[in-house]
Parts: sequence; C-alpha cells; structure tokens
Amino acid sequence: MKLPRLLSALALGLCAVAAAFAKPVTVGFAQTGAESAWRTANTNSLKSEAEKRGIVLKFADGQSKQENQIRALRSFIAQGVDAIVLAPIVTTGWDPVLREARRAKIPVIIMDRKIETSDESLYTAFIGSDFYKEGAMAADWLAQNAGSRTRIVELQGEPGSAAANERRRAFADALAKHTQFQMLDSQTGNFRRAEGKQVMEALLKKHGKAIEILYSHNDDMALGAIQAIEEAGLKPGQDILIVSIDAIGEAVKTVAEGRMNCTVECNPLFGPKVYDLVAKILAGEKVDKQMYNVDALFDTTTATAALPTRQY
Repeated sequence: MKLPRLLSALALGLCAVAAAFAKPVTVGFAQTGAESAWRTANTNSLKSEAEKRGIVLKFADGQSKQENQIRALRSFIAQGVDAIVLAPIVTTGWDPVLREARRAKIPVIIMDRKIETSDESLYTAFIGSDFYKEGAMAADWLAQNAGSRTRIVELQGEPGSAAANERRRAFADALAKHTQFQMLDSQTGNFRRAEGKQVMEALLKKHGKAIEILYSHNDDMALGAIQAIEEAGLKPGQDILIVSIDAIGEAVKTVAEGRMNCTVECNPLFGPKVYDLVAKILAGEKVDKQMYNVDALFDTTTATAALPTRQY
C-alpha cells in the first residue's frame, strides 16, 4: 500500500476509534413506579443528572409490578445498554434476568432497595440507604421522647419490599428492648398517601383514642394519616405522636408546624452518585459492593432550620 493510502486508512481508523469513544453512555433505569413524592424526586434526580452529563437514559416505570421491571430489564439487555440501574420493587425473583444481563456483560447497579439472591456476583454494586438503621432511629427517638405514651399503630410500606421489611424489623427489634411499648395494630398502606389515609381511618374506627403513637414507613402515608386524624377531630402531633421516614420537604415542614413529631431522612437524590458509579465501573475501576447514604433525623428542634436547604 502506498504511503498516502496508508496514512488515509490510518486516519479513518483513528476517527472510528475516536467516534467509538465519543459515543454517549446509555443507561437503562427500571424504576418501581411513582407511588410517593420520594419516588418522584428519585426519578427526577436520575433524569436531570443524566441530561447534565449527556447520558442517554432509557427509563421504565414499573408501575409497582415486578413483571414490568423484568420486562424492562430484558428490553435494556436486547438494546445493548452500557449499564442497568434497578430499583427493585421486591427483594426476590431477580436471579434469572440478572443472569441474562451478566451473559450480555452489562453491569447492574441495585439502587435504593436491596435484593435477595443466590449469587451476589449477579449485580455489580448496591447503592442506597440503610433501612434498618432508619427504623432504629425512629424507634430510638420514640423511646426518648414518647413520655407516658406507649400504644402504637404502624403503617407498613409495600409488602415484600426491602424498605418495608427492614423498617418493620428494626422497629420490632427496638420494641423488644423497650417493653413499655405496645403494638396495637400494623397494616400496609403501600407507601401511598391515599392508602395511608384510608388505613388510618379504619384504625381510628377500630381503636379510637387508644392510639397514642403512629409509626409510618414513609412520609406520604403519614401525611395521609394526618388528614384522617384531623378529620376525626384529633390533633396530629399532640393527641397522636407521629414518627415517619423519608424527610421529604412537605414532611419536614409538617414537623416544623408541630403536626408531625419526627421524620428520619432517606435521601432520594441518587443521580450524581449513580452516574459516578457507572463511570467507574465502565472504566474498569474497582468499586465497593455496598454503599450507603448518611441520613439525618428531623424533629421540632431541627426541622425549621433545615427547611431552606431541603432539595426535595
């Protein structure tokens, strides 16, 4: 081959390599749904951060059904995305589709909720909050601040989800230590505000003024329950102590107003952390298998000062 042709071929080859490297990263994100303000903030964080970084984000709303999320993951695999982010609705049943992702050499990041698997190598990393610690923080706050109030009702999150499982387990473990407390009733509100209101209405009809404390697995259910309490002619935060988890802006404001007593933070703004992690994985860097956010607690002594800086 003559030198000009050789140089031309080399230039074309280098352009092709450069183009390959310049190709934007594509990430598939299988979200649980849009069941709460927390979840909406979580989705928005990943979407807005992807846009900032020039990442092509393929988003799928699971609509609270595992089969929808599995279908989305298979679609991402078929499309050959560079990485997959999964916020699992439930803890089990993921191994077959994760094996498919591994065969396609697509790294999977589990975000927010943990999974139970027979093979931990099926996913690359988990990034989220410590749900057990959140439940324990809520229980510890009650033990220090409940005074003579002891009778509790619990609003559970989505059955089978890691958040509901761990927040319930932590609270039950704490009650075993603080034997003065009594669990009157525990019902699921599926992390949804409307269901939290409906379940609280039923609990008030069933137990009446025997209810002294409400422990809610998330703020949306607690805010729904507050509506039910007020419609029953009671004062939330006074007649019934309310302890919740998530620390969305509306809940922190409600704590500052005295209508909720405490909310434990569960930060939903995963976008920057998730894409930093994706970049490291795609660059071949070693990453930690599990990463946790550091979450705070807001009660009437801290909520007002925190309001101006809340991002969700």
